[in-house]
Amino acid sequence: MRTTIRGALAALALLPALALGAPAASAASPSPTATASGTPAPATKAGTSFLTAVNLSPGQDANVAVSTGDYLYWAFGASEGQTPTVGLTVNLAPGADRHGPQTWTVEVFDGLRRRQACTAGTQNATGDQSATSLTLNCTLREIRTWAEPWSGDPLPGTYYVRLSVTDAPQPDLGLAATAQLHVAAKGNADNAQPEGGTLKAPLVPPVGGGASTAKAAAPVAEEEHWYTGWFSGWNSRWYWTVGGGFLAALAGVLGYHLTRHPRGHRPGHYGAVPPQGSHQHGSYSERP
Repeated sequence: MRTTIRGALAALALLPALALGAPAASAASPSPTATASGTPAPATKAGTSFLTAVNLSPGQDANVAVSTGDYLYWAFGASEGQTPTVGLTVNLAPGADRHGPQTWTVEVFDGLRRRQACTAGTQNATGDQSATSLTLNCTLREIRTWAEPWSGDPLPGTYYVRLSVTDAPQPDLGLAATAQLHVAAKGNADNAQPEGGTLKAPLVPPVGGGASTAKAAAPVAEEEHWYTGWFSGWNSRWYWTVGGGFLAALAGVLGYHLTRHPRGHRPGHYGAVPPQGSHQHGSYSERP
């Protein structure tokens, strides 16, 4: 009994020491530190179509191992007033494995998948068998706040980057290569010139690579009129069907009456039998 009491008292005496030692232990434990630049890690994948394009966050690069001949797609967001620039570096397969020159091409499309023109940069680059890398870049026009429906001006929303091989020897298709993508943008919304209008919603189609790169506008409630309720509801179609049938039947009866009796009464000679004493002039002779 005494041994148990003495053990309990000793445990109570150690409680303050444990309480004081806990903060020191937690302070000594290492904590995760954030990166100095604060930029996200480069993407290591690329899509094979518009629907599977990999979304890139603002300031995020891509470093992907590719196969010569594949189509590679990335998606990024751009807002009004910005002038995006897409830069690509392709590290080709070793020259001993290649059989001739290769031509790589970079293209940029908007949210409606319209090909956007490049104002500067090298969209097509050709490297001979001794070349080790190729450099491609494309600078778009300034993103506008709005545009006419018939024009192809760049608008705020999602943009797609497509990297492809346009010319290469047949044996070189499938060789391993690497591609490094960097997207930069100059300007912001303060630099946008007033165009006299605004875009209702950014051109942000759904993509399978991740979350959308821009935020679409909230849905607008439909405008209601005094006749809106007449064409809604599961039973309104029966009312219109019955009413339409009644009107069709009434129109048929009136049409028949007007066609059968144009003047509203039966003519006097309708169905009348001529008298027996009457004669008609013709080629027949009268019998006695």
